Amino acid sequence: MIYNLDKINEMAEGDMDFINSVISVFLDEVPQDLEGLEAALGQQNYEQVYQLAHKIKPNVDLLGMEQTRAVALQIETLGKNEANMNEIQAVFPVLKKDIHQVVSELKKDFNL
Repeated sequence: MIYNLDKINEMAEGDMDFINSVISVFLDEVPQDLEGLEAALGQQNYEQVYQLAHKIKPNVDLLGMEQTRAVALQIETLGKNEANMNEIQAVFPVLKKDIHQVVSELKKDFNL
C-alpha cells in the first residue's frame, strides 16, 4: 500500500464522512492537477509547473505518501527556480505513477 490514512484518521477523530470527503476531493482534484502539470511540462510553463506541483504536494502529504510528496516538492522547487525542464521531466513519471497507483487503490479500497 502506497498510502496510509494516519494523518486523516487523526484529523477525523472517527468521522467517516470526513475521511470519505477527503478521499473524494483527492480523487476529483489530484488527477486533474496531474494532467495540468503534464501539459505545463509540455508547454515548458515553469509558473504552471510550480503552481500545480505546489497544489498536489499537500494532498499527497495528507495521504502519507512521503516519497510522492518529496517528488512533488522537487518538481515544485525546480519549477520555481526555472531549472532545466529535462530535469523536471525526468522525475515527473515517478509522481505520475504513484498518483495513478493511489487513485486505483483508493477506488478499490473505498468502493468508488
